[in-house]
Order: sequence, then C-alpha cells, then structure tokens
Amino acid sequence: MAIQKRKPRSASLRFQSYLTTKDITKKFPERSLVKGKSSSGGRNAHGRITVRHRGGGVARKYRYIDFSRQERDVIGSIIAVEYDPNRNVRLGLVSYRNGAKRYILLPEGLSVGSTVISGATVEAKPGNATMLKNIPAGFLVHNVEIRPGSGGTFARSAGTSVRIVSKDEKYAVLKMPSGEIRMVPHESWATVGVLGNSDFKNISWGKAGRMRHKGFRPSVRGMAMNPVDHPHGGGEGRSKSGSHPVSPWGKGCKGTRTRHVRRKNVLIVTRRKP
Repeated sequence: MAIQKRKPRSASLRFQSYLTTKDITKKFPERSLVKGKSSSGGRNAHGRITVRHRGGGVARKYRYIDFSRQERDVIGSIIAVEYDPNRNVRLGLVSYRNGAKRYILLPEGLSVGSTVISGATVEAKPGNATMLKNIPAGFLVHNVEIRPGSGGTFARSAGTSVRIVSKDEKYAVLKMPSGEIRMVPHESWATVGVLGNSDFKNISWGKAGRMRHKGFRPSVRGMAMNPVDHPHGGGEGRSKSGSHPVSPWGKGCKGTRTRHVRRKNVLIVTRRKP
C-alpha cells in the first residue's frame, strides 16, 4: 500500500496524507462476524473519567477475529481483504472447506486466493499457524500466544513481527517489537509472517478533525492551567517552577519509573528498557 498526499486546496489538506485502499476488495463486513460497539468516553462503571482525552469519534462495529486459529487442519482460502476501523492492519476473510468463515490478521504476501491452514504439523509459511516448536529459529511470526491456549497476544498491529531467536528444551526465546527478549512455552501457537500495512505509521493526519474522528479529544498543557488544576499551572507568564515534569496527580511523567513490580518475571530475559 502506498501513501498518497492530498492536493493543497485548503490549509487543512496541505499536509494530509492517507493510505490507498486498492487492496481492499470488500466494502461491508461479514454480518455473522460483527457486533455493535459502544463507546465509554474514557469512563469506568461509576461514570468517572479514568482515561482522559477520549470521546466522540465515528460509530464503529467490532469484527470478531480468530486470534486462536480455531479451525485446525482445515484448508482455508482468503476470499476478501477488508478494512477494520478498530485496528491498523487489514483483515482477511477466510472461507474454510468445512463451511466456516473467520477473520484473520492479514500478513504481507497474502491476497485474495491465497490458502492458509493451522495445525500442529503444517508447513511454516506466511499465514499458516502452528506451535512455536515447529517453526525454525530465525523466522518472523506474529499473533503469538503468551501461554498455550490463551489466543494471540503479541505482535498484532500493522507492520509488526516477533523474531524467534533460539530454543531450548521447554521454551522459545523471542525478540519482541519493543526490543524485549522473553521466553514463551514451545506449545504456544503463532502465525508465520510479518503483518502488512506497515506504512500506516507514516501517515500525516494533517488536522485535528481527523483525530476527533478517531475518538481523541483535545489535550491541554498543564502549564496553561491554573495551580488548582495542575502542578505546572500558575506563575507570571510561562513557568516550569524549576521542578520535574509530573502528571496532574503529582506522579513523574517523563522517564520516572512508577510501576511497582511485586514479583520478578523469570521468563523475561532482557527488558525493553535497561
């Protein structure tokens, strides 16, 4: 997919870019694989805002995606490539020989007519899903389970993949997209290949309205607030008060470690941050 720029007919179009949709072959989703989706606006069950700067946005429907690749040892054919408003990677609609239809995350190199299969003894080629112990070291995989049977967890966004670094008797050593190196049991399932639509991260949104369509509301700088609203607020003119940057609740927000790790995860070999 290529990135195209808009003609600068107005100030808002001058820096906008978008991905071409020539790869999409189906306009409307499969009715049996969608459900309605409501927006919380960043509020919890008590109605209090727990995630700021969320709300609005266009209406979406949720697509049921087969992260577990439940149709085992049944050959499926990709019959459509679809857009998903809930994620930045394309979906492939797979029709299996037993009559079932499932959505999968579409890796690079697959298109309409390609065949995929999941099973314990299948060939390790893009789109096929199998256990990590059956995939050679050095291969790139995505939609990796953190534990057997949990469903794909790692590497599910556009352009991402996990590299199988090495293996031992019980675990496969994986290098995550974040740079973290961790061990995952051999019986965990993964899908071979790199997810497509990698140009998504190069889009220039161009105007605030496009972010509002995605459900993001404006963010006000703490320095522009009053002292009662934010620790950075107040002062004559712009003032940082000589203090370290903090959140509205006084927690360090730039480089300060705030996570309290109660027990060490022995499966993590190297963390993404030293």
